[in-house]
Amino acid sequence: MEISSNRPALARPGPAVTRCDTATLATGPVARYAPAMTPSRPAPQVDDVSHDITRLLRRLSDEGGEAGLTLDEIRDRLDERAYGLLILLLSIPCLVPGLYGVPQVVGVIVILLAAQMLVGREEPWLPRWFLKLRAKGSWLKAMADFAETKLGWIDRLSRPRLRRFADGPGEKLAAIFMILATATIVLPLTNTVPSVALALLSVGLIQRDGLFVIAGAAVTTAWLTILGAVGTGLLMGAEWATRWLPG
Repeated sequence: MEISSNRPALARPGPAVTRCDTATLATGPVARYAPAMTPSRPAPQVDDVSHDITRLLRRLSDEGGEAGLTLDEIRDRLDERAYGLLILLLSIPCLVPGLYGVPQVVGVIVILLAAQMLVGREEPWLPRWFLKLRAKGSWLKAMADFAETKLGWIDRLSRPRLRRFADGPGEKLAAIFMILATATIVLPLTNTVPSVALALLSVGLIQRDGLFVIAGAAVTTAWLTILGAVGTGLLMGAEWATRWLPG
């Protein structure tokens, strides 16, 4: 008599399951089907030097309120942009054609600032009495309104590029052209063109935009060439007149 057993049959032992490490998987046949495991790299840090000039002027206007801000307070709020934005603020009123008096005073201050850039001073120095002068809230608001309505194209076109012309030695070269442009502001009725050059140069320094610096240098060079040609023509004309006119 056969005796049947209800005990389940024992499973045949299969191949031993072994623990494999990551290196084995990376080099084994599974590696061809598994996605490549590469360590994530941190995103490169970009030096964000692009600044919205119109927004910055509006912020100064809002923080000043009706009382306004002293020039010392404005300088402290500008950090590394102090040179460029101070010169831009000083050049905007001089854009008015035929203005006399204000450009001559502004020109002295701009030359002082540009000279400090040329010698590599990090923070602009200005006389204490000048730093205590207060820009009225209405003036700051007028500057912000003017920037939003007339200078919005600057924020749209300017961006960090050709930085070799706007940083380091390029910054000192821009300071030289600022001094040359400002030297012609003291002449009567000649304030608009050099003020445009100053605005382009200062925007180039603020935005680290070498193209704006090159444009400002080109305007300065063209303006000096025109003034030189006119001056030479006047001297030659005066000499001719004294030679041929009787008496």
